[in-house]
Amino acid sequence: MIDPARSHVLLLCLCATLAVTACNTDPNAEPATGVAVAEDAAAVGSDSSAATEPVEAGPAAALPEVIVLYGREELLPWLEAEGWWGEIDPDETITVPHVIITGIHPSWSEYSKTLPVPVKKALFYRLMLPLVMHANSMVETLREGLIAAKADYSRHGRVSDQQLALIRRVALLLPDMTTEKADALGADDAGLEAMIDDLLYRVDIVPAGLALGQAAYESGYGTSRFAVEGNSLFGQWTYGGDGIEPREQRRDSKGDHRIKAFDWPFDSVRGYFINLISHRAYEDFRRLRAELRAAGQPLDSMTLADGLLRYSERGQDYVDALKGIMRVNNLTVADRAVFRDEPLRFLVSEQSPEEAAATRERIARAAESGELAEIIEHMRLD
Repeated sequence: MIDPARSHVLLLCLCATLAVTACNTDPNAEPATGVAVAEDAAAVGSDSSAATEPVEAGPAAALPEVIVLYGREELLPWLEAEGWWGEIDPDETITVPHVIITGIHPSWSEYSKTLPVPVKKALFYRLMLPLVMHANSMVETLREGLIAAKADYSRHGRVSDQQLALIRRVALLLPDMTTEKADALGADDAGLEAMIDDLLYRVDIVPAGLALGQAAYESGYGTSRFAVEGNSLFGQWTYGGDGIEPREQRRDSKGDHRIKAFDWPFDSVRGYFINLISHRAYEDFRRLRAELRAAGQPLDSMTLADGLLRYSERGQDYVDALKGIMRVNNLTVADRAVFRDEPLRFLVSEQSPEEAAATRERIARAAESGELAEIIEHMRLD
């Protein structure tokens, strides 16, 4: 969440090295109150091509635009100019600017208290929605590749090398799948079609309204300590000493858990998607989603919320509260949102006109040197 008045988000151009690390967790561990156990995999960060081409460095590289704004003086007018502020007609399809925010500033937690609650909520939802939609677009690309692979296998008894590379990556989301097992998969393996079916069952979109509701619930509209300190929007857990340690007294039943920190807000969204794809606790969610898809019905946020009883120790009370958030804030309208026909952009906010000008200069230099291209590549947005 970007502070609309005085935030200084994590600057793209100042991160010379960005380590994107997988969270080594037990996929069979029990989730606890209001959180899910975080996992990561290269699969949900890859397109359907056989290999990722290196990003071209230097001034010739085609880089996304980085918009630098300072505080409320520029952010709200920019949102208005983009047509991304004000009332939303629930009967119309929402068209969303393809803009990715880059961090959550520590000042947001305190400053948001000075805003009217409707304004705080509106800012959060408008800046969060493109992250969820971008993740869904990545999932849809993976599904298209898997569907094509299944069709080719049915016709020819094998998949192409390009399709096999995709399957090997996405297969890491399956229970008990290791890199060694995935690498050993062959293009004409007898069990490949059944594996593709299992992957299509798991690798599917999350309705945007549901994701928005959970992000608001778990992060307090981006104001929680975990959101501010670690871009953690869904409260994913991690073990092994990494992450942010909760302040409450640890219970032995929870083990040495911490809240996973992320380099970017989008990383948290990716982790949330991977949890719903892979963790055994969310089988009810996946089953409900598959039933809706098989029946040709929309993947509805309210319906699929019933599959998240095990997202929290509160069980039905958690689901009821989540549905209340979605209902009061009319979040189900986001289920039908579409991106505008425009290229991806990034949004960075500064505290003053002087800082904004300096940041624009640093970004220009980073783009010229190739550093910006490297950072964007590490963000795994395609």
